[in-house]
Amino acid sequence: MFRLIVLVFVSTSLFAADGKLLATPGVSQVEGSGGGGLVPWAQLAGYASQDEIAANAFCSQAQLSDFRLRSCGAQLNLYDRVELSVAQQNFRINALDTSIDQNIVGIKTRLYGDLVYSKWPMLSLGMQYKHLKDTAIADSLGAKDTSGVDWYLAASKLHLGAIAGYNLFWNVTARRTEANEMGILGFGGPNQDSRLQWEASTAIFFSRELALGIEYRQKPDNLGLKEDNWSDFFVAWLPNKSLSITAAWLDLGTIAGAKDQKGPYFSMTGYF
Repeated sequence: MFRLIVLVFVSTSLFAADGKLLATPGVSQVEGSGGGGLVPWAQLAGYASQDEIAANAFCSQAQLSDFRLRSCGAQLNLYDRVELSVAQQNFRINALDTSIDQNIVGIKTRLYGDLVYSKWPMLSLGMQYKHLKDTAIADSLGAKDTSGVDWYLAASKLHLGAIAGYNLFWNVTARRTEANEMGILGFGGPNQDSRLQWEASTAIFFSRELALGIEYRQKPDNLGLKEDNWSDFFVAWLPNKSLSITAAWLDLGTIAGAKDQKGPYFSMTGYF
């Protein structure tokens, strides 16, 4: 069913998007939304303008010290007003020789503004519904639920020529969530933490096609396993409006008691 949804997203001939400046949609976030690798941004995925529809498909992989996370999915931009997204995550636990799968369906709507031309930052409201397919590990750790909903409000702005003539981008996202490790370890738990978490990204564009940046994402510690906040350093290359490639170095801290989870991340998005 998930593969059928992705196929519908990217196969129709109605998609004809060329309305935005190169690189302004960002790339693909690991939960399926348009944004950075770790953080959803206010801008909608794809290059659709107000009279266009755009679709994207992506795959990402992070190789950590003891785990591997693979995420693939698609996004649909409806007239630069609403973004729909689907993603399927596969989290590999090397020590147990097993994997955990999670499906995510998202929606984001632009509330105000334009990334470049508005006086104030662009604002978007988003939702991600997450359903954990493999529940045994989450249950054993004391998770309260195996599905949940994240709500987030994102603000983004691109300042042209702001630093020595280079373009400066920033984003701040407030997320309401009960997800443990993004939902891979279920939702909620005996050590229920604050539901409001903060996320941020910033990048400098050294050309129209190349950006270097960092991201930071707060995480709740509902299971009492000392769940750490996440961060990354990334390089994004967007050679044209058909392709983006992102490479990053991740520092995800402690995951399920395993410390120092660091490693490379690679993602590719095709724009239709």
